[in-house]
Amino acid sequence: MINVVQIERQNELPPAPMVPLTPMAMISQAIAQGADLSMVQQLMDLQDRHDAKLARKEFDAALAAAKSEIPVIRKNRSVSYGQGKAAYAHEDLGEVARTVDPVLAQHGLSYRFRPEQRDGRVRVTCILSHVDGHNEESTLEAGADTSGSKNSIQAIGSTVTYLQRYTLKMALGLAAAEDDDGKGAEPATLITDEQADQIKRLIHETGSDVSAFLGYIGAPSVSDIPAAKYKQAISALNTKRRNGAQS
Repeated sequence: MINVVQIERQNELPPAPMVPLTPMAMISQAIAQGADLSMVQQLMDLQDRHDAKLARKEFDAALAAAKSEIPVIRKNRSVSYGQGKAAYAHEDLGEVARTVDPVLAQHGLSYRFRPEQRDGRVRVTCILSHVDGHNEESTLEAGADTSGSKNSIQAIGSTVTYLQRYTLKMALGLAAAEDDDGKGAEPATLITDEQADQIKRLIHETGSDVSAFLGYIGAPSVSDIPAAKYKQAISALNTKRRNGAQS
């Protein structure tokens, strides 16, 4: 009897491991059991939401890892508003790309831009994507940069480049940490339409580069300049006009 019990115990199979019941497994079971199409569709929708949730988690993890490795972006450009003295320094789009592209690639991240033009304004959307399928968008818009002797195409191109730089930094969460352009900006009331018109006239009279000026003020467009920076904007443009008259 003892030998029989021992043989029976030796022939016992270990319990099967618990397999998580994924939406795909549920779909397979439903099809095998002859479920109707509406049930299968509901399960497929559940699978899509499950996949999207996992893709979002992978995107967040990759972005967090990339941000921890992106070095400080070198400011390779300067803008002056008087006597050749630099008013502020900033990095151009090429410098941003050279710094972030290798790090993003290591974590399966990439970006592209979608430019649009409507009602005389230029809109640029930066689409940051991960290899697992999740993507997020950051959008800014501004008027065409008609300063200087630019033709219509050059004016649009100048604004597109400016907005590409800012939307990319927004998408990566770098704008606030790495940018001098908007330092000290506060969530305040915007300038009035009359004040915006005055600034636009001064920009035209001084031949200022609109993109550079807006970068100095820290606003996506003239109409979006905070009221707290109105005097700063007027002072910078008046200084440039005086210096131009003296030269």
